Amino acid sequence: MMNYSEAIAYINDKDKFGSRLGLDSIGKLLEFLGNPQDGLEIIHVAGTNGKGSTSSYISNCLIEAGYDVGLFTSPYLERFNERIQVNGVDIPDEDLGRITSLIKIAADKMLDEGWEHPTTFEIVTALAFAYYAEKAPDYVVLEVGLGGRFDSTNIIKTSLASVITTIDFDHINELGDTLGKIAYQKAGIIKENGLVISYPQKEEAKDVIKEVIRDKQAEIHISPDVDIVEESSSGSVFNYEYGDERLENLKISMLGHYQNYNAALAVTTLLVLREKGKINIENRHIYSGLKKTKWNGRLELLRVNPGFLIDGAHNMQGIRNLARALKLFNYRKLILGIAILKDKDVDHMVEELAGMADMIVVTEANIPRKMEANELAERISKYNKNIYIEKDIKKAVEKSLELAEKDDLIIFGGSLYLIGDVRTIAKLL
Repeated sequence: MMNYSEAIAYINDKDKFGSRLGLDSIGKLLEFLGNPQDGLEIIHVAGTNGKGSTSSYISNCLIEAGYDVGLFTSPYLERFNERIQVNGVDIPDEDLGRITSLIKIAADKMLDEGWEHPTTFEIVTALAFAYYAEKAPDYVVLEVGLGGRFDSTNIIKTSLASVITTIDFDHINELGDTLGKIAYQKAGIIKENGLVISYPQKEEAKDVIKEVIRDKQAEIHISPDVDIVEESSSGSVFNYEYGDERLENLKISMLGHYQNYNAALAVTTLLVLREKGKINIENRHIYSGLKKTKWNGRLELLRVNPGFLIDGAHNMQGIRNLARALKLFNYRKLILGIAILKDKDVDHMVEELAGMADMIVVTEANIPRKMEANELAERISKYNKNIYIEKDIKKAVEKSLELAEKDDLIIFGGSLYLIGDVRTIAKLL
């Protein structure tokens, strides 16, 4: 039986098999594991931005209502176990090692039968399903990894609801270079006669989703606009109205204008499921669940004086949201720490952020797809010349703190693969 370190090494070693969109391999792997996904009540969440936050809002509200809830998300920030939770508690090391051992046996059987080896994400998805089958939560909130239609999580036959967060441009090499193509992939999670709750999408994406809805004879509910009462660096208050339901002064602790809409999408999902008799939840559970929800790495304030923020924005929509959210803070100088993956829309991301910063510390994420710091600095120099290059993340964090004075604000962003390391380092300094 594997211990924790051996299990993590086994999972990460499978990165050499790359990513593979398609369901045959994950289907065979789960078949050897007894199809643990088949007995789960799943709320499936896809979209470009806001998947993790929306999933967390839904999960916390259900927990407040007394349910046991599994939550599957990706990627993790600091520790792998974060990806697989029940009631906010990460999968224990021993269970992770034990179940990964069973997955290795199943993967070896696949090889014996002439199948390709499962990829890392297929292994992680199988691990989550097997763990949830053992723990038997009332519901599992399941976040899609990439796209939807051919994502490993879409091996599930049915779901209580298909939730689609905001759709924008990201992963265009895998998903397509138009909103319509990307929406087609995201809408792939919609099941026959299923229930769909969607963010109010742009027309091109909305038209594609509606077409899939017709093909699947599914039922769609569009999350409404909200009335934002208050917005500050400590959270937001908004009023929500949908059908006969009106919830006033809903409070969220997560920062950023867009979080009001992620929360509203979660509320719509819960209210529709309640109306359908799928869950039993009171409005007070929704109020308390939203307020308690935190999501590490999304406009997360790690320290004050100077302020130190991290944000996982890694595409243009996320970067625009980050730029808007920074206006909620009062600061004298802005020090930007940044790393971006080379397959992202680097030039436009840099153009949006670089002009806002007084000083920029350029670093590199610990992942092969990173953009070299020198190249990123060269791109940034078109918009801002006050640049420091520190390839090592720890040195980059130390440099930002050295540059900052009491009333300044430090923000690290550009990649989820950066901010997990930054979070760990900043807490120790």
